[in-house]
Amino acid sequence: MNATDISMKPRIGRRGVIVGAVALCTLVAIGLDTTVVTIGSEQDTRVDGFSPDAYGSKEFPRIRDDVAKRAVDAKTLAAALAEDKSAAAKKYGTGGAMPVLPVRVTGTVGEGKSGIYDINVDGLDNVRIRVQTGPAINGTDLRDAPGDISFGAFKNQIEYQDAGAGINRAMKAEVLDGIDTANLTGKTVTVTGAFKLINPKMWLITPVEVKVQ
Repeated sequence: MNATDISMKPRIGRRGVIVGAVALCTLVAIGLDTTVVTIGSEQDTRVDGFSPDAYGSKEFPRIRDDVAKRAVDAKTLAAALAEDKSAAAKKYGTGGAMPVLPVRVTGTVGEGKSGIYDINVDGLDNVRIRVQTGPAINGTDLRDAPGDISFGAFKNQIEYQDAGAGINRAMKAEVLDGIDTANLTGKTVTVTGAFKLINPKMWLITPVEVKVQ
């Protein structure tokens, strides 16, 4: 081996050895400080995020019971609204400018469109009553029905809206998924639910209970 060959070989000096040792120690320290977290475990930080479906599953049972307990017969409610809309809303409903009213109605299902059916009730020809059955359940009527779920309980408007959607999905899974909602026309049903008071002569009910006779 001549001098030229020796000069071409890489040399690892003292400094290189020190740098390598420091790098190795750093990697070892990182490994010791790293915790393996299983997805879905208590240590998984994602469980701290807001879950609309978990919220809906938790809240819907009490909302269902509250609406069922306070539900007003449709004929009684219609008469009260016709006599004094504000007084009826204050007596039976929750909320401010557009209160949500709990109601129970028995009637014959009419024609439906996009999962929304008319319910024909004897003696209530002057009020159009409809119920939504999905597949999409829209609105926040169930979220707002008990009157104690406020915007301040959530981080932002998105969470607040998602909470309503989660409650709707929980209702659909419990109440509607076991019903042939595509073939309700002509059948007699009893629907317990809630609707937002926009027009006292037009109700769109979001159900918490549906009984098909």
